[in-house]
Amino acid sequence: MPLHLVYGGTFDPIHNGHLAIARAARDALDCPVRLMPTADPPHRTPPGAPAAWRARMVELAIAGEPGLLLDRFELERGGRSYTVDTLIALRAALGPAQPLAWLVGADSFVALPTWHRWRELPALAHFVVAERQGSPLDAALPPALDVEMRGRWASAPDALTASPAGRVYRLRQPLHPLSATAIRARIAEGLPVSGLVPDAVAAFIREKGAYRQRPAAPL
Repeated sequence: MPLHLVYGGTFDPIHNGHLAIARAARDALDCPVRLMPTADPPHRTPPGAPAAWRARMVELAIAGEPGLLLDRFELERGGRSYTVDTLIALRAALGPAQPLAWLVGADSFVALPTWHRWRELPALAHFVVAERQGSPLDAALPPALDVEMRGRWASAPDALTASPAGRVYRLRQPLHPLSATAIRARIAEGLPVSGLVPDAVAAFIREKGAYRQRPAAPL
C-alpha cells in the first residue's frame, strides 16, 4: 500500500525551509506530502495568525507544486492538537493496514519524550526525521528515546511501506536555517521577508496585516 505521509506544524507562517523539507520527503519517499496545519497547539504560545490564515498560506505556498497537498484534517477535527490524538484519529480513518508516517525535524524528534503520551506514537505511525549534518541524531539520543527506538531504524524508504507503523527513517537533506519565529519578528519590525517565504505568502501577509504586532518582551 502507498505511504500516507503527513507533515504537521503550525506553519506560522509557512516558509521556504518548510517547503525544502516537504520537497525532499516527496522526492526521497516517492509519495505525496500532506501539509497539515495545527489547530490549537498545546505545547506553545498561541499562533500569531488564525488557523484559517495559516491554512490559506500553506495553500498559496504549494500551489502548482506537484505532490504537495494541504490537509485540513486537524482544523476540521478541532480540539487540542496533540499529535497522539491526531494520529489516533488518522489511524481510525485510514484503517489498521495503511502505512502512515509523520514528518518531523530532528530537533522535534529528539524532544519526543516531552510530547503527550509519546510512547504510544510508534504504534500509530512511522517517523520520517528531516536532518542535516551535525543534527541532534548524530549525538546521543535522550536515554528513554534511545531505548524506545532500538530496532526501529530503517535504512531504506521501502521499510515504511512494508508495515503500517513503528519504523524511523532519517531524511538527510540541506535544511534551511530559517525559523517562523524570526520571520514573524522581521515582519513586526517592518523588514522585508522576500526570499524567506514564497511571494504569494508574502503578499497575503501584507494584505491581511499579519504579524504586525511586535512580540512582547520576555518578563
